[in-house]
Amino acid sequence: MKKEAHILVTNDDGILAPGLKALVDIVSDLGEVVVVAPDSPQSAMGHAITIDEPLRINEVDAFGDIRAYECSGTPVDCVKLAMHVIDKDRPFDLCVSGINHGSNASINIIYSGTLSAAMEASLVGVNSIGFSLLDYSFEADFSKSTPFLKAICQRVLDEGMQDAKLLNVNIPVGEIKGIKVCRQGEAKWVEEFQLGTDPRGKKYYWLTGRFENQDPRNDTDINALNDQYISVVPSKHDLTDYPALASIKSLESITI
Repeated sequence: MKKEAHILVTNDDGILAPGLKALVDIVSDLGEVVVVAPDSPQSAMGHAITIDEPLRINEVDAFGDIRAYECSGTPVDCVKLAMHVIDKDRPFDLCVSGINHGSNASINIIYSGTLSAAMEASLVGVNSIGFSLLDYSFEADFSKSTPFLKAICQRVLDEGMQDAKLLNVNIPVGEIKGIKVCRQGEAKWVEEFQLGTDPRGKKYYWLTGRFENQDPRNDTDINALNDQYISVVPSKHDLTDYPALASIKSLESITI
């Protein structure tokens, strides 16, 4: 008899985010689900961890019969606590993070608390998926993507991910044509800061900016999303630029 899958659900938008509720509903009948999420929004926290203050965990009644905990730390803290404290005696078969309110395609992955949480689980061998919908509104409609996301989770549980351990899945708004497995597109944020003055007369800066696609090729997550496909990008933590290794080999000749 096949054992029941052990599934961790987390996010970076916080325990009350509608996207988290949608993801819990998607995986609720795929195995034993445990939710560990930040007690407040933690967007753009990247892979930050808490090292200068204690972490606190509270069990909450947020998803009916499903065990759920809110954590005072970052998304990565949540995953660490789930694996090494809350359910330390039973490894997870799958970690799903999201559904994020907003895109984590292309360069956004390096800032994303959603993807960093999933990546943390992948570091210890857990098949992990980060889900993001291209809608920042907390009134976002997840219903069109639900059957696709459930099918992706079920396929990973049934078959694994072969050479991959982490998937970055982004979902377009509106009708969905299907799924495209693709690579991360090259893009950048053109940074802009709005200058303001607070009631005490002190200046402050508010980060804004605009997203600029710099990749003309068709096999990217950006183009898949623009064409109304769900983009699936296999990702990993190794940031080594392998093609550049040979070009800087001469540095080894430096002697002091």
